[in-house]
Amino acid sequence: MRIVCATWVMLNWTLGFLDGAQTIDLSFTLPRLSVAEYHRPYVAVWLEKAGSAPRTLSILYDVDKRNNAGAKWLRDVRLWWRAAGRMLSVPADGVSGATRPAGSHTLSFTAGRGGMPALTPGNYVLVVEAAREAGGREAVRLPFTWSGTQATASTSGKFELGRVSLNARR
Repeated sequence: MRIVCATWVMLNWTLGFLDGAQTIDLSFTLPRLSVAEYHRPYVAVWLEKAGSAPRTLSILYDVDKRNNAGAKWLRDVRLWWRAAGRMLSVPADGVSGATRPAGSHTLSFTAGRGGMPALTPGNYVLVVEAAREAGGREAVRLPFTWSGTQATASTSGKFELGRVSLNARR
């Protein structure tokens, strides 16, 4: 006789493990800027769905500063700060990471790990925002429809972000 714990079944269903893990792969480019004083940008990535609270997937900032002093400047990533940042205590496991140099980068988010929720069918917006000390800030929005199997979206920034694309899959 096989006994299945109802809590475990519900947890697996909620996290998306019974149907295979849902993953969002995000690729983005931080352009090389010819400026006198260049600082690596802080980058925030979050997921929005109508009727739900925004979910922070990643926040890349100066995590190595003594006494978590890098967190002081997170409020400069303004859209993210207003949407979800002020409620997040950093560093957050599975969400916080170091800044990235100019170039192409990829981040992967799996349902149930870090801030990534299980995706239910519907319309979503993945937002990527970059802000630099003594520099500019920019946010791009990637709307996509999750049908339960796959979704893609891409766009380009103009100043602080280059090409940004996502591939969501189960």
